[in-house]
Amino acid sequence: MALPPLHNFKVFESVARLGSLVAAAVELHVTVGAVSQQVKALQASLGVELFEKRGRQLVLTAKGRQLQKHVANAMSEISDGVAAVQMGSVTAQEVIGITLSIPTAESVEWLTTPLLRFMEASRSVRVNVITAPGMPQVDWRRADVAVVYGSPPWPGIWWRLLHGIHMTPVCSPQYLRGPKAIREVSDLARHRLLHEDNGRQWQQWLVDAGFSRLGEEDIYFEDFGMVLQAARDGFGVALSDELVSARDLDEGRLVRPLPITVPALHNYYVACSEAARERPEIRAFIDWILSTAGQPDQ
Repeated sequence: MALPPLHNFKVFESVARLGSLVAAAVELHVTVGAVSQQVKALQASLGVELFEKRGRQLVLTAKGRQLQKHVANAMSEISDGVAAVQMGSVTAQEVIGITLSIPTAESVEWLTTPLLRFMEASRSVRVNVITAPGMPQVDWRRADVAVVYGSPPWPGIWWRLLHGIHMTPVCSPQYLRGPKAIREVSDLARHRLLHEDNGRQWQQWLVDAGFSRLGEEDIYFEDFGMVLQAARDGFGVALSDELVSARDLDEGRLVRPLPITVPALHNYYVACSEAARERPEIRAFIDWILSTAGQPDQ
């Protein structure tokens, strides 16, 4: 029986290792569609299913795991052989560099762990991370892609909604008990409201919740990470999003005292220059970020 093309096995190995078509597309710097077609062609040629979908993750089937062991060993042997014959030569495996600009780590913690896992698993993509609090501060001389919190349009920039924010109060668990416990919206009048903007988001939340607040003073921090830390330490109540604060909520450092959520004044977007969008590896990387946030690929 004739073997399928070697490239099909290379694509299969990348998808199997990274667990994602879009992550493999970034590593191979091709489109997601090209990766999908190669995997389908290999499965059709072999007459077996190699992957099954669990949520957004691709998981190897029993046959897939069996093949992956042999293919991974074969690819390692080929890499060792190429390295041996190139010893002393300036030629080396091409490494694609992508520079990603993000806001403070606190506000995109939901992206940090998948990004670190991708960086650890990928063999030919090096992601450099820089920070910028908002779109005006993004250094496009260095950044290929940016995750930004704001409101488009931005002239000359392509963007796509990454995560629509719905704000809800979060605070230390101590605010659920005692004489100042928060049980209804009016109880917020006895607590400081923490924010990193000019207070507009809290004002909007209070209006939507049907309450005009009078009481403790607000506290302004320039950095959202400091807002959340102050809330964890019991110095007031912050507004956050369930995805942004997922780990704090899961681990009990923060709680939601009230069930009311309202749309944020701004949202998270993934953005890049129109020129960068033409590069296959950038398009694939953006698709990977979108899939990480649960958005459909485009």
